[in-house]
Amino acid sequence: MINADNGPENNGCRTQWLKRLVEFSAHHGVTVQLACYPPYHSKYNPVERVFGVLENYWNGDPLLSIPQALGMAAGMTYKGVHPQTSLHEGGQKGVRVNKGQMRRLERALHRTPGVSKWFVRITPQEASLALQCRAPV
Repeated sequence: MINADNGPENNGCRTQWLKRLVEFSAHHGVTVQLACYPPYHSKYNPVERVFGVLENYWNGDPLLSIPQALGMAAGMTYKGVHPQTSLHEGGQKGVRVNKGQMRRLERALHRTPGVSKWFVRITPQEASLALQCRAPV
């Protein structure tokens, strides 16, 4: 199960995110259950709680460099544990999944009625079949 914050990069309608989840399910042979927190319900999201602790630890100090921000994050504790910090640069931006590709990928997505944007299940068998389909000519 993946609990996602329903942000713009990882919600149940984000085509590139769903494509990667389908590929992950097929490659590793695991069922993926995506459960997104509803909009404006950050109090249920544990990551948001960590950010609250981090903001208190920073105490309004200006973050003037990346090493300083990483150092501040590494120095805080949440439930007695120091987080591991690293800088992630790059990532794919602007990569699109066209409508034909998405129609094929949708075959692997089981959306829960009524909350279809927030709960999606992907089985490895259907993910493999969806990835093997060819685009109609």
